[in-house]
Amino acid sequence: MPSLGELERAVMEVLWAATGDLTAREVQESLADRELATTTVLTVLGRLERKQLVLRTRDGRAHHYRPTASREDHVAELMNDALDGAPDRGAALARFLGSIPSEERRKLRDLLD
Repeated sequence: MPSLGELERAVMEVLWAATGDLTAREVQESLADRELATTTVLTVLGRLERKQLVLRTRDGRAHHYRPTASREDHVAELMNDALDGAPDRGAALARFLGSIPSEERRKLRDLLD
């Protein structure tokens, strides 16, 4: 799973929060507080497309963008990648479980049952 830079993550958050496909201009408007040029947003969207995190479709003259997977799918992939890098998955999982609040441990237990 490719890692995300800070601006890539911000763009993905906009796309994940959207109810449908967005144009680069709509992404730019959602990030108005950053004062980004449209070309910058297009560059980031292009990188995300090459990383296969974004799907681009053409509608008339405009391109529309949407995430290829949900935020939750992305986080699950990152967690799997991290575990794959551990020499002892069990130890890594144990350390992770010991580091999260008891309410989240209960939630995990409920999901496993």
